[in-house]
Amino acid sequence: MIINIKTKLYFLSLSIFIVLIDQFTKYLMFNNKKLFINNDFLLFKLDFVKNYGAAFNIFSGNRVFLSLISIIFTILLIYLILRKNTLNSFDLYSYSFILGGTIGNGIDRIYRGFVLDFINLNIIHFPVFNIADISINIGFLILLYNIFKNKR
Repeated sequence: MIINIKTKLYFLSLSIFIVLIDQFTKYLMFNNKKLFINNDFLLFKLDFVKNYGAAFNIFSGNRVFLSLISIIFTILLIYLILRKNTLNSFDLYSYSFILGGTIGNGIDRIYRGFVLDFINLNIIHFPVFNIADISINIGFLILLYNIFKNKR
């Protein structure tokens, strides 16, 4: 399937939308933490965690390395979305979600020196996360679905 530029711009816009939502929620949390912290909702509560590493706090304290990884993945994903003409819509959605999350956490890492995590699940013991993390995981799930769908 050949993908036109309008379709590619749609998927880049989806990534930008994810970045905006992620950064807006982090802005609200960062500037109103006393108002939001420990507010308990049915499935989660809001917390305030400075994550100096990546997922599950791996590579903690390696800001420059993690920032470079964010930049490299951002460039790679933009390239794949814009230049690869053989992608299907599952690929494009997965890359867009991963790109939005990568940029969102990358902005934090580069400008703040840490990633702000604030969603804490009540139903299971799980690390605190944010909208960018959710986006990255949705992208990986779509990618896995597409891989398994095509193997059958």
